[in-house]
Amino acid sequence: MATTALTDLTYPELRAKDSELRQELFNLRLQKATARLEKPHRIREIRKEIARCQTRLTELRKKHQSATTAAPKA
Repeated sequence: MATTALTDLTYPELRAKDSELRQELFNLRLQKATARLEKPHRIREIRKEIARCQTRLTELRKKHQSATTAAPKA
């Protein structure tokens, strides 16, 4: 998944994507442990995608927090 595609996702979609990637990473590690892993480079790719998701989630959280704290109080 390209980095630009992550910017188009909403917060719940990013959480779902993160969960999906973590499950895939778990499966790849399981395959590695049982010596059935065909594409070892995929583990690194998935870890990087998870990091990108986490970065985007943090950006959205901070953006939401700053929007709620910057709102005028009446």
